[in-house]
Amino acid sequence: MAASNLLSQSPTTFPTKSLKLPPNQFANHILPFKLKPISRTLTSLRARCPKAVLSTSEPKTQKFQHCFSKSEEDGFLYCEGVKVEEIMEAVEKRPFYLYSKPQITRNVEAYKEALEGLNSIIGYAIKANNNLKILEHLQKLGCGAVLVSGNELKLALRAGFDPTRCVFNGNGKSLEDLVVAAQEGVFVNIDSEFDLENIVAAARIAGKKVNVLLRINPDVDPQVHPYVATGNKNSKFGIRNEKLQWFLDAVKAHPKELKLVGAHCHLGSTITKVDIFRDAAVLMVNYIDEIRSQGFEIDYLNIGGGLGIDYYHTGAVLPTPRDLIDTVRELVLSRNLNLIIEPGRSLIANTCCFVNHVTGVKTNGTKNFIVIDGSMAELIRPSLYGAYQHIELVSPSPPDAEISTFDVVGPVCESADFLGKDRELPTPPKGAGLVVHDAGAYCMSMASTYNLKMRPPEYWVEDDGTVSKIRHGETFEDHLRFFEGL
Repeated sequence: MAASNLLSQSPTTFPTKSLKLPPNQFANHILPFKLKPISRTLTSLRARCPKAVLSTSEPKTQKFQHCFSKSEEDGFLYCEGVKVEEIMEAVEKRPFYLYSKPQITRNVEAYKEALEGLNSIIGYAIKANNNLKILEHLQKLGCGAVLVSGNELKLALRAGFDPTRCVFNGNGKSLEDLVVAAQEGVFVNIDSEFDLENIVAAARIAGKKVNVLLRINPDVDPQVHPYVATGNKNSKFGIRNEKLQWFLDAVKAHPKELKLVGAHCHLGSTITKVDIFRDAAVLMVNYIDEIRSQGFEIDYLNIGGGLGIDYYHTGAVLPTPRDLIDTVRELVLSRNLNLIIEPGRSLIANTCCFVNHVTGVKTNGTKNFIVIDGSMAELIRPSLYGAYQHIELVSPSPPDAEISTFDVVGPVCESADFLGKDRELPTPPKGAGLVVHDAGAYCMSMASTYNLKMRPPEYWVEDDGTVSKIRHGETFEDHLRFFEGL
């Protein structure tokens, strides 16, 4: 079947939620579509590839297997049984993000199973990935939402999240955004003295009492990159534990505006040792004991998020959601608390690949480069803080392809524009497909239009094997529209 015949022009409809937002100024310029099953039905694809299995290098972690796998029979990369190369032939010839909807579901179910026996809220961290279709799916699966801006709050409401299962974090929340949070009944974390003042003002404007948690900085070292460490004494987030009494007195002074219902901490991101979470939880329940002794009815412990994944694909046995929850389970039960967790990366990162085309291969005499059409503009994590993400080709290489060590780079005019360094790969032909794995979190949400590299489209493989577009790629015409009428 020709790739051009795979496109079915059936518009995607977005349900209208309670919050009314301005109309999409670009909606009339792009036609949504869905892709029919690629090449054949999902059943026949799997029949062609009966030995498609997880790479032996994949981490053996409960419920977190990769949805992207190489076939032992033909050497092609598949997503939920659908050949990635055929998806590339069917969609726009530009970099794109490709997700597995079933893997998102599996990841949520792993957390649900881990939390059995506890009163809990799985608060998905919207900052990790703010695709509306993904948010709607997570909401239907029963997740709450964790917000760090007013626009994230508006998007959560648009996606249908129950505001009473949402948490508003941040060290610089604006009064305007706090008013919306107060009106909707969102949990709000108190992060500083001025933050408390703004929350009180917002409660008065909204005419509603705000359920608040104290974000306490437990000064626990998460043993991660300093850019993603948030729970040590040098962090801009949270209140110093020695200031706890001041905040308790301030809350007591505003009984009409504030109801203190819990305590919160967040240690950082990419954490691979669950004992760190337990160390923080021990400190937090002791703070809760102290707070309760002063007459506050504390019902919630929020331990944040930050569970890491196997970006290296080396077979590391990493903690699962159950491992994480089991380290704090008895502490939560002993204080009769509701547990709030804030997973982002561990729910969405491993559900996605960033798919690129090889523009060419070059050498400068001492260094070899694979140049692709994607760049740091679409995926900045490696350039921003040296993050590693696994890279591989989507198709088998010819038997005579030379294996060399390459830097995988993009066309952006910066020496920092790389997706991976010192990667051992077969020399790819021009136009070959190349993917950056585990790109679901902090990749598209951090994308920019630097060098006028327009943000890419996004697709996912559905439960039935069909491929759907879930975000339009931006165009040059979209950029020009920001200047119309000026």
